[in-house]
Order: sequence, then C-alpha cells, then structure tokens
Amino acid sequence: QVQVVESGGGLVQPGGSLRLSCTASGLSGYTLAIYAVGWFRQAPGKEREFVAAVSWRGGSTRYADSVKGRFTIARDNVKNTVYLQMNSLKAEDTAVYYCAATPKPLLVVVTPRGMDYWGKGTLVTVSS
Repeated sequence: QVQVVESGGGLVQPGGSLRLSCTASGLSGYTLAIYAVGWFRQAPGKEREFVAAVSWRGGSTRYADSVKGRFTIARDNVKNTVYLQMNSLKAEDTAVYYCAATPKPLLVVVTPRGMDYWGKGTLVTVSS
C-alpha cells in the first residue's frame, strides 16, 4: 500500500518561512527516488492548484508563477524525501499543501490529474 506523507505545515507570520517535507513508502521500486514529485495546494473554496514539481533525478523543476522566486523544491534521494522551502510567505499562500508522486516523466505542464499517489496534506496558515 502506497503512503505519501507530508509534514512541516503550521502557522507563520507574513514574510516568514516554512519547509515542507514529503516522503513515501510502499512504492513500486521501494523508493521515492524514481518518481517525479509535485506539490499542490488547495485553499478553502478553491480548486487544487499546482505549486512546484521536480523530476526524479532532480534535474528539472517546475514552479507556478505565483511562487517563483519565493519557493524552492528539492529532493534528497538518499533520504527518500522531497522538500518545499517556502520563503517570503504571504497570506494568499494559506492552504492545505499536498505532495503527489508519479512514475511518469515530469511534464512541462504539471496538473493534479497527472499524478498517481497523493498524501493527505499539511495545513499552512500565513497570518499575523
């Protein structure tokens, strides 16, 4: 049974930083290292949207325009973990953040439909 697990969410003031982590177990091949991984978020009353993604080797990344220059996605395949470093957080970044993985190649346009395994999400609240 595949389990994708996010951690690191919480309450942060505007302008602050958080680092989210994503790990997985039960995958075919036993490790997240051979999967492209993406971060998505969903704010109350809104659709789930793409945030960032990284190819399985880490050589290719994708970012939503709204987070470019503020968020960084990175992976440590030895630790079987993908990170989302979020800096200069804004109130509009408040959402539940989801990690998702797929064994398929990372596409130019990353959508929720293109991902195969999902975590349950971690809440990020940006508020003073």
